[in-house]
Amino acid sequence: MSRQLTFDLPARTALGREDFFVTEANAAAVAMIEGWESWPSGKLMLTGPSGSGKTHLAHVWAALSGARIVDATALPGADMPALASGPIAIEDIGEIAGDRAAQEALFHLHNLAQANGEALLLTAHAEPQHLSLTLPDLQSRLQAAPAAPLREPDDALLSAVLMKLFADRQLVPKPDVIPYLTRHMPRSFAAARSLVEALDSAALSEGRDVTRALARSVLES
Repeated sequence: MSRQLTFDLPARTALGREDFFVTEANAAAVAMIEGWESWPSGKLMLTGPSGSGKTHLAHVWAALSGARIVDATALPGADMPALASGPIAIEDIGEIAGDRAAQEALFHLHNLAQANGEALLLTAHAEPQHLSLTLPDLQSRLQAAPAAPLREPDDALLSAVLMKLFADRQLVPKPDVIPYLTRHMPRSFAAARSLVEALDSAALSEGRDVTRALARSVLES
């Protein structure tokens, strides 16, 4: 079979509140984000596996609160007073476990935001005690934040995640594809993302629609 030339075009991720599907796996976290003005101590720790929606919810919260979103690894050298002058979301704090300067910067920003009465959202793949942070004062302050965990997907959420991932790539699978995938694929956000990427690549290279036969072929490979 002849194969077509493919191009690695970026997917456009939809990050609006209307694009976030709510089920029992994430309803509590969504309620915490939407009720952000009532966070105890003005801060929240949003945790969950890769692909669970942490960044999406951070953008939802930013739209609600006017917050800035900053990656934790970008904190060293940042203008802390400016960042702490309004609501702030710090993403992927687990990535600074081996970076003392970034941990000290986050500790400083946390204290400034608290002193200014500004809301602080932090995201990570796990709860603070499991992030291997080496700055005890930072770890103790993060552990004092209420936690909003995002769970691995149930059936409804897995179907919605697959639909969103296909839509982000401007793909329209045949109606029986998503039910077939949810019955046979590993049940995780990471697996959903990898599978949709593989289906996109296969459909482009082979000049095919995203069908159940293609889904079966990709799963078997």
